[in-house]
Amino acid sequence: MAMNSKPFLSVIIPSYNEQKNLGRGVLDEVVTYLKTQSYPWEVILSDDGSSDGTADLLDDFAKKHGSSVKVLHNIHAGKGPTVQSGMLQATGEWRLFTDFDQSTPLAEVEKLLSWAEQGYEIVIGSREIKGAHRDEEPWYRHLMGKGFNLLVQTLAVPGIMDTQCGFKLFSAQAAEQLFGDLHIYGRQEERHDAFTGAFDVEILFLARKRGLRIKEVPITWSHHETDRVSPVKDSARMLRDILMVRLADLQGKYAHRNHSS
Repeated sequence: MAMNSKPFLSVIIPSYNEQKNLGRGVLDEVVTYLKTQSYPWEVILSDDGSSDGTADLLDDFAKKHGSSVKVLHNIHAGKGPTVQSGMLQATGEWRLFTDFDQSTPLAEVEKLLSWAEQGYEIVIGSREIKGAHRDEEPWYRHLMGKGFNLLVQTLAVPGIMDTQCGFKLFSAQAAEQLFGDLHIYGRQEERHDAFTGAFDVEILFLARKRGLRIKEVPITWSHHETDRVSPVKDSARMLRDILMVRLADLQGKYAHRNHSS
């Protein structure tokens, strides 16, 4: 990679207490893949106020890779504001956020980039449409996801089969416009839990409102067990937040604002 070139691809990886995944070498896999690419890239490790030593390990990892890997130290505000922080500090022509556990391997970005080249401003990975592969997910988690998506399609973004897959690609202009205008999930307020929420829904709702072109693409996804999901409580809070997105829209909170590039 030419070290002084503007990145073609920024990879934003949010983290919260990731000691287990760090032990699996997921970040090494990310950088190894990127080093095989012909385009300039950057990795932005956006930490959500981890309390288990993750942030120090991220700093150590970044030092080994020079200016191509950056670490952002955020307060613990949840996944939405943490991804937002990374997206807005990225400099790439295209900006992908991907989950730390690499449930979707970074190499799947090639499928998304091929659609980006066809004029789509947002290309999202999907575990639900034809051609997708999802491995080892408990049946009840899959059923929960389908039920949640039915609500999402009814209340917010009809026609998108999987809003929650953590593998989404944005043009620089789309990223700066959308992530700068988050209302429900753009609040840098300290939390005391690991709630992920429905920030993807707010982003896609806003993108639709702004008339941006979105393409849903089938990807390969593998389930990694986590203790951060509380099915009943999280589902109730996510439904509440989707209703808050609709209310914010009615109140004019998503009126278009200009963003400097």
